[in-house]
Amino acid sequence: MNFPDYAKKYISKINSEIKLIWSCKKTNNSFLKDFYAESTEYFLAGGKRIRPLLTIATFNAFTSELDERIIRPSVGIEFIHNASLIHDDIIDKDELRRGKPTFHTRFFNYHNKYNLKKMNASDFGISIGIIGGDVAFFTGLEVYLINDFGRNLNLNAINLYKTAFLEIADGVLIETDMVNQKNLIISDYIDMIALKTGALIEKSVLIGANYAKVDQKLYKALSTYGKNLGIIFQIIDDILGTYGDEKITGKPTDGDIREGKRTCLLIFALENLDIPKRKKLLELIENPEMTHEDVKDVKELFNDANVIDLCNNLANSYYQEAKESLDYLHTEINESEAEFFNTLLDFVSKRKY
Repeated sequence: MNFPDYAKKYISKINSEIKLIWSCKKTNNSFLKDFYAESTEYFLAGGKRIRPLLTIATFNAFTSELDERIIRPSVGIEFIHNASLIHDDIIDKDELRRGKPTFHTRFFNYHNKYNLKKMNASDFGISIGIIGGDVAFFTGLEVYLINDFGRNLNLNAINLYKTAFLEIADGVLIETDMVNQKNLIISDYIDMIALKTGALIEKSVLIGANYAKVDQKLYKALSTYGKNLGIIFQIIDDILGTYGDEKITGKPTDGDIREGKRTCLLIFALENLDIPKRKKLLELIENPEMTHEDVKDVKELFNDANVIDLCNNLANSYYQEAKESLDYLHTEINESEAEFFNTLLDFVSKRKY
């Protein structure tokens, strides 16, 4: 079954499970009711659900019969994913996510709607966003505490969940520091995104393998596929963050440039431009008050360095490694899921949103 068909089969079930988890947050407090209603709407506002689909597909790949018990623990990773997005959007000062208000912006709007007097709207939204990300992270743990699998399998899943969170945090810390660095090389970038993005996708695969009781000898290949898929996802995300169609991606295409993010685009440009152009690019990127024309100039310098082709070539090298891991696993996994893993890899490599 290919990735789109797999998504059609399971996304509604994944969303139902997410909705059920949030609906269990019973309270008589009027603000908490609003908070959990906004949280539910935010979680259900879109997303490709790649991570829970990977958990389900990996589980199904090694079992003789489909078992829908896996749907509940599959959504844990989606909670940690959204928790990281909520906090990322605060750090990046982003106002849109999937074409809709980011989580903290929702509460900025809430503050304005109800004309709250204490604390300004921005501080209120950021404060609720920080707490909201924390709530999402801990809520995600619940699926490993209440399901139909055994205690040891759930403890293994919790350990993978914890490790994913810590690796994401390490990746974001490195990324935050990288904004101040001038002499980065592409391996620095890969090390960062392998943690920030690759770790969570890798753990999605390994949690599914855990519940399917997969032989440990196959974990290395599964890990390579998952981490490389995450690396490719982030490389393409960086390209779309500057050259994508805003109507399709739901995000502005000047954000990464204005923030001076050390994306693969910027690092390749700094590596390949001549000294005068490199100096100009650094001056533009380090300007905290960039104009629309400055952003255009940065994109022109990116074009001069042929960064899109360089980034696509980089992504392709990780694509080939992921394909090799699937070839190794081919005789071990069910044919339907082999098709899913291959078509998902192609989707991530060629995606436009």
